[in-house]
Amino acid sequence: MEWIPVYDEIQAAVSDTHRFGTDAILLSHFAAPSAGERVCELGTGCGAIALRLAATGKPAAVHGVDIQPEAIALAQAGADAFPRRPRPTFQVADWRQYREIGAAGSFRRVVCNPPYFPPHSGGVSRDPAAELARHEREDTLDSLCEAASWLVQSGGSFCLCHRPERLAAVLAALTRHKLEPKRLQPVQKQADTPPWLFLLEARRDGKAGLSWLPPLVLYTADGQPSAAMKEIYREIIPSESR
Repeated sequence: MEWIPVYDEIQAAVSDTHRFGTDAILLSHFAAPSAGERVCELGTGCGAIALRLAATGKPAAVHGVDIQPEAIALAQAGADAFPRRPRPTFQVADWRQYREIGAAGSFRRVVCNPPYFPPHSGGVSRDPAAELARHEREDTLDSLCEAASWLVQSGGSFCLCHRPERLAAVLAALTRHKLEPKRLQPVQKQADTPPWLFLLEARRDGKAGLSWLPPLVLYTADGQPSAAMKEIYREIIPSESR
């Protein structure tokens, strides 16, 4: 186990299997909650996103769930070391059993960084935990959207990130479960490269109407972090170093 900074003085405990990447940082920034919201993260892994959301000081509560006990043990270590109140809470749970996570409409915002790779695609990791975190099952998108639709209150938001090649499937799953896509932002490594990720917010029982945000470009032509990237990662720098 090692510790990696996620927001100001807040750190997440990670392992070789359960870690987080740039996509988690970008999603937590995109999904930033408003004051007083109750937030649930599905598939929290080591809890980096939940810790970052709680560290903003805005949510009334942040609750993370994951099917893997090893991941929740890391997330709980992060919560135990969390120096602010309220601390995020974590639970071993399968989002397909969403009634065990909360009653209908328990949360104002649900967030997920789901497995990206479709069933039977590419090489599958020999590590069962890594395989579960990275590869979809046949019902992953539908079960995820069904869970989010149950847990989020009417008018509340479901925020996720995914790969561009899965956009059509994600939009279809969302609308099947009364989650109307409202805000979409492509993420590009450089201005002249195609998107490698998208960030999406859907609204429970929302009216039709999708807003495309300008692309989030991470690096300049010479490979340096863009102004937008610096602004996002500034959240991770301890206050005394700013």
